[in-house]
Amino acid sequence: MNPSFLYGVLLVVLCASLAAESQTPNVDSRSKPNVESYANQPSITKVPPETILVKGASSSASDSVTPVPEAATVAQGLFSDPYFGIAYPLPEDWTQDYEGPPPSESGRYVLAQIDPPIDGPAAASMLITAQDMFFTLFPAANALELTEYTKDHLQADYKVEKPLTLVNVAGRSFSFLAYWSPVAELHWYVLTMQMRCHAVQFILTGRDTKLLDRLMLGLNNMKLPIEVSATTGNGGGSFPVCIKDYARDENLLARVDPVPTGHRFNPVPVRVIIDKQGKVKHIHFISAFPDQAKAITDALEQWKFKPYVTDGKAIEVETGILFGREPYSIAPHSGGPHPASKK
Repeated sequence: MNPSFLYGVLLVVLCASLAAESQTPNVDSRSKPNVESYANQPSITKVPPETILVKGASSSASDSVTPVPEAATVAQGLFSDPYFGIAYPLPEDWTQDYEGPPPSESGRYVLAQIDPPIDGPAAASMLITAQDMFFTLFPAANALELTEYTKDHLQADYKVEKPLTLVNVAGRSFSFLAYWSPVAELHWYVLTMQMRCHAVQFILTGRDTKLLDRLMLGLNNMKLPIEVSATTGNGGGSFPVCIKDYARDENLLARVDPVPTGHRFNPVPVRVIIDKQGKVKHIHFISAFPDQAKAITDALEQWKFKPYVTDGKAIEVETGILFGREPYSIAPHSGGPHPASKK
């Protein structure tokens, strides 16, 4: 018999056997671990001896009742963020598979990453982010200026596809910028609005601009607070009024400096809500080590502000305070001072 023919027959039989085995699930191997194989494995030490694990800088709050930006949820086809007052019905079958990273020390949040089914016809994604305008490193005073900065600083491989303009979405004013990468053949639609002194962005990405147009049209189904726009969105109504640099000497009646508990050199951005009597009602640490959060909380609970009065009525105020090292900022075009000065 021809050896080549015999080898071919054996190869076909072997491939058929492997295919049959791969299509027949091994119930025992999937339902319980192979104890014998584990026993033969050498022991693995994940943490070296005498090593002390210390929790890194993260976000936290003085209570679990008051909403914070990073508490956004995606459930039952709805994106919601009580802090911003956003409720957005997602496109059909779109979900969030992975949660975003914790907030950065410059107040940058990933609120949600939403995608269609892997086997679905739509090839796009939606990223929802927020940038705290009290602590931003960019030379921008509002959401519109932040979009302008993005447009003026696109990398060389990216091209502006549609000029920056103001559009009406869900009855509110958004800044809109579209750019694309000719190399990657991807398009980005960036819609930005200002809410509670944050620039909230809906970033749509995909290859099909008609699909992005439909997704953008679907954003009209959002429910938003009244006081939001591309340039103004300072709270009020059911939210505190956010005021930058409110923790100035002329507004303070009593102040106690935090007692440092360790040698840390990280910026600690903090948002506080001041009640109608001038007391600190809520403390939100955007990024802090646990010992820093405790020391700053102990101090802020002793601060006393003058009540903020408008139209003869005292109202709640939300402001930002930066403790620790000043973060490195991004210089503006003009070379002038950066607006995000130390709080």
